Amino acid sequence: MSELLNLEKLFGSHVFNDRVMKERLPKETYQGLRKTIEQSAPLTLEVANVVANAMKDWAIEHGATHYTHWFQPLTGSTAEKHDSFISPTDDGGVILEFSGKQLIKGEPDASSFPSGGLRSTFEARGYTAWDCTSPAFLKEDAVGNVTLTIPTAFCSYTGEALDKKTPLLRSMEAINKQALRVLRALGNKTSKRVTATVGPEQEYFLIDKAYYDERTDLITSGRTLFGAPAPKGQELEDQYFGAIKDRISAFMKDLDTELWKMGISAKTKHNEVAPAQFEMAPIFTTVNIAVDHNQLVMETMQKVALRHDLVCLLHEKPFAGVNGSGKHNNWSLATDDGQNLLEPGKTPHDNEQFLVFLAAVLTAVDTHADLLRTGAANPGNDLRLGANEAPPAIISVFMGEELTDILMALGKGQKAASKGEHYLNIGADSLPSLPKDNTDRNRTSPFAFTGNKFEFRMVPASASIAGPNLILNVIVAEALDATATRLEKAKNINAEAASIIKEAVNKHSRVIFNGNNYSPEWVAEAKKRGIPNITSTVEALKTMVSEKAIALFEKYKVLTEGELHSRYDIYLEHYVKVINIEAQAAIYMVKRQFIPSVIQYTGELAATIRELKAAVTPAPVQKAQLAEVSKLLASASKKLDTLAAALKKAQGVGAVEAKAKAYRDSVFPAQLALRADIDALETILPSDLWPVPTYAEMLFKL
Repeated sequence: MSELLNLEKLFGSHVFNDRVMKERLPKETYQGLRKTIEQSAPLTLEVANVVANAMKDWAIEHGATHYTHWFQPLTGSTAEKHDSFISPTDDGGVILEFSGKQLIKGEPDASSFPSGGLRSTFEARGYTAWDCTSPAFLKEDAVGNVTLTIPTAFCSYTGEALDKKTPLLRSMEAINKQALRVLRALGNKTSKRVTATVGPEQEYFLIDKAYYDERTDLITSGRTLFGAPAPKGQELEDQYFGAIKDRISAFMKDLDTELWKMGISAKTKHNEVAPAQFEMAPIFTTVNIAVDHNQLVMETMQKVALRHDLVCLLHEKPFAGVNGSGKHNNWSLATDDGQNLLEPGKTPHDNEQFLVFLAAVLTAVDTHADLLRTGAANPGNDLRLGANEAPPAIISVFMGEELTDILMALGKGQKAASKGEHYLNIGADSLPSLPKDNTDRNRTSPFAFTGNKFEFRMVPASASIAGPNLILNVIVAEALDATATRLEKAKNINAEAASIIKEAVNKHSRVIFNGNNYSPEWVAEAKKRGIPNITSTVEALKTMVSEKAIALFEKYKVLTEGELHSRYDIYLEHYVKVINIEAQAAIYMVKRQFIPSVIQYTGELAATIRELKAAVTPAPVQKAQLAEVSKLLASASKKLDTLAAALKKAQGVGAVEAKAKAYRDSVFPAQLALRADIDALETILPSDLWPVPTYAEMLFKL
């Protein structure tokens, strides 16, 4: 019991949450702040001053000396600038102060953050604005420094969004407005707010830090650019959900503790499919807080790993030949009075509200499949999508047999029926009968309905989930807008709702696919259905600046045309920089490590052959080995020159779009070709001559 009480005390102990606010704020101040959080009422400076003082006192009691406005620039990571609470006094001392103005607004230098042309580098002013919908919290480092951390939005001096939080908050307003319109039209008069909820599962790898430190590719790019397969991979399927090793368990225990302090509901932890791969899953929360929490999860994983002489790898494909890592973004819609709008109930065929919202999601995904694919685009994911552990780059929706049958019947104007609650009899008297869900699971589907939510499985492991979720919010808001408009004009609401569902099924059911998304047959079938197959990040990003996307985001006041174009340029530049770093790292390793080791080995072989020849002893094995290694060395040397030439040419391309295509079509393939020879050489050279840790060492020596 004491352990349970300690855990209850630990959880959220570093969060200025609702419980703390109730205890420390005057009733009027608390109520005013809740109106801002729940109803978007304007925040007065009077309220901000009282909150700031209470927040400061609470933080200082927990050992904080500094505060920071914590924001999420378009780098994809987080940023923070720390200021102390001290303010000098006339007598040479200090007092500790924190005002409402300091809480509400910060002024970081915006010149060194990517802006995609929205700002010139000499125009440095940017603003951070307190996001009171996401609670402030304390960050504590390994040496005991405690910082009051305030989630904020980040915008330019001229008001454009320079971050990932601002458009996400805008998208939340859009879907709230349109979802409430639908609910009102369907007769719901009690719900006051609709919020997207998200539970992002996070996959990651752990390796020994000593091995990491010897790999230039891991240090510079987060993935191995070279590496022959280990004798054993994941083919025995013995890693998935296997017993957790003590060293990993110790890491996971510390990770849980750190996350729980910050109010992050780390719920599930287990071994993943690949060796040295693991997963953490939290409990659902509102999308804004989920985004903040997932950024903290990634940061904390990396920080805690180092305490255990481990390194946490968040790259989508750190090791070739074994499963990569993603984030399963579980998305749903919830009302402030506790309804899950995607909950089918026991009789989904009779659940009009559920079917209307389900039809809106189906419409949104089919209409904007290309845009949703953009939300999963980054260089690492190009290596993962389409492999055996991830969906292909084709957006489809898994509904399950029962829901698909219901939708198809409704699409034909026929009466639909549910199977009702049913149980699974396992066949052993000692085992209970299990209530069955109304859908199976399909781990190959990129967008799967999993009972009362949709699981967007394509999201990259290293990426912020802000992008895919704001896209989901906006495209569903558009579908709900059209639905609400029709329902509001209808004389017979039930008949119009049935018509909306029927039309959605008939027009958009092409995107429903319950089979094996990994199969080549599905690729061909998707092409017949007219579903886009966008295989590269460069191609996917182009969707952001299409006329359709610009009209959509501007209509719902989520991103302006200028903000969209800036993001397009930033993400293309990021793609270029990533491939450029990888190519330079590959060239460095081949020149400085692999070729010298191979030359040393060929020298030793040649000397052995000469010695044997002098002893009048044949050396056929040594000669064959020398010939094979020399052939691969010559090939690698030639491919090294090809990569260097392709890199130099790509670096000279001016326009960012053309530059990105040059890196995709020339530099990246040249690096892959070079890798083939180096990996082949690794399988021949003696282990004591190979200059970097191997897959067998990194994946299995934990």
